Amino acid sequence: MAALADLAPDDLVLVACSGGTDSLSLVAATAWAAERLSLRAGAVCVDHGLQAGSPQVAARAAEACRRLGLDPVEVVPVEVPADSPDGPEAAARLVRYAALATCADRLGAVAVLLGHTSDDQAEQVLLGLVRGSGIRSLAGIPPRRGEVRRPFLEISRAQTHASCDELGLVPWQDPHNEDPAYLRVRVRRALIDLTTDLGPGVRAGLVRTAALARQDADYLDALAADARRALGDLPWEVGDLIRLDPALRTRVWRAALTDAGVPAGALGRNHIAECERLLTAWAGQGPIPLPGGYAVTRRSGQVSVSGPHTVN
Repeated sequence: MAALADLAPDDLVLVACSGGTDSLSLVAATAWAAERLSLRAGAVCVDHGLQAGSPQVAARAAEACRRLGLDPVEVVPVEVPADSPDGPEAAARLVRYAALATCADRLGAVAVLLGHTSDDQAEQVLLGLVRGSGIRSLAGIPPRRGEVRRPFLEISRAQTHASCDELGLVPWQDPHNEDPAYLRVRVRRALIDLTTDLGPGVRAGLVRTAALARQDADYLDALAADARRALGDLPWEVGDLIRLDPALRTRVWRAALTDAGVPAGALGRNHIAECERLLTAWAGQGPIPLPGGYAVTRRSGQVSVSGPHTVN
């Protein structure tokens, strides 16, 4: 498995296993690869508690991981906030990733493997198009981010199904995957319709779009990081910001605001757009309110960030 080739013998990797087709197939592949690469392989089964019987589902997933030779295997119950402004899917994702990171740190794992497939990638790009949220969104799901790795991003969902069938594994069928109340389910159905109408190349085209967009987004992010270093600490001169290309400036805004303490998940394009208006449509407007009690102010030719944990 190429995603593990850079690891050292006896390193511990953890598979995030829900018991579904993709993650069970990944567990089996990881067990096979770990033996050949002299790695230790374990699993974490997160119980979100969002439906009846979820503890039993997590326990069965854990037992399947143990039968495939993984050790350690842990079941981690989490509590998903019911009142998240971003909805239940995003809330569950946040607590799941937090639980995986905590478990990896406690066990000393060097990598956490997730079972996202090329189908998930295509759906993510389509979702980005629907939301109109820019090139970074079109870059889709990254193969790696920190300790998280996704070895199956070039493997289709059909292949993980075939793998489970061949190995005699019986995956759990999550009823949420068929519930149109969830946006991702509706996107998945829309992709099926597009494939029927436009041909089987739709998925592959969306996956290629993700790879190309990621290259461009990474390059722009690197340029924006250089620009931000050149600006120095806040406050910033308006003239220095105006000279930046908008594609870089919006990235500089976002990085600076989240570093100042503005919650990244709550910081939207509308907030960045209002910050931009301080530069491009200045009419003496007052502070721009931001999530978390922060604000951006223009005064005497400079912009600054104020808030609970910021001193200007």
